[in-house]
Amino acid sequence: MRKNGWAAAAGAGSLAVLLAACGGSPSTTSASSTTTHSGSATASATAQGTATRTPGGSSSSRAANGASSGSSSRPAPQPQGSAQAGASFPPPGTTVMVVQRSILGFVMAEANHQVVYIYAGDKKGGTPTCTGSCAQTWPAVTGIPKAGPSDKFPGTFGTVRGPGGVEQITYDGMPLYRYAADGPFSTTGNGADGMWYVIKLSASDIG
Repeated sequence: MRKNGWAAAAGAGSLAVLLAACGGSPSTTSASSTTTHSGSATASATAQGTATRTPGGSSSSRAANGASSGSSSRPAPQPQGSAQAGASFPPPGTTVMVVQRSILGFVMAEANHQVVYIYAGDKKGGTPTCTGSCAQTWPAVTGIPKAGPSDKFPGTFGTVRGPGGVEQITYDGMPLYRYAADGPFSTTGNGADGMWYVIKLSASDIG
């Protein structure tokens, strides 16, 4: 009985030691692991905080700072095609008249280089007499007349009400026409039928 009691006691003691060993080891390991993870997180947070406080910052901070610095030093983009300061343009409906050099010398023309003519059948200050089929070959120059910016005309521009109520441009009281068969710079209508003539000017009329 005494031997069995010692054996039981010894067995119980061994069991207690085994339980203590098994119970203590996971607890210690868990605490160690927790401490390690917590320490890593703290170290990571500290590293991040250090990177934030370090002059120059992280690569993302430097890129942001660089973009900010660059944007502040770059001039604001200018819209393309904007008018220069002081530039002015004629209002809609304006016909710009210019002094143009041609094979006949300096003559009056529109800004698109279409030479203009007067009709000997018209009277100064009168209404246009080239109408109907005549106007198809010799269309009226219409609009609000305006001299080109570098042109000076010795005569005076005006308007007269022509066929259909159009405002036909006049020069010194004579209605102005184009020749439908002419191209830019052309003066082939001059002297046609002994009735159509260009308006001759001189180089001095160009400012």
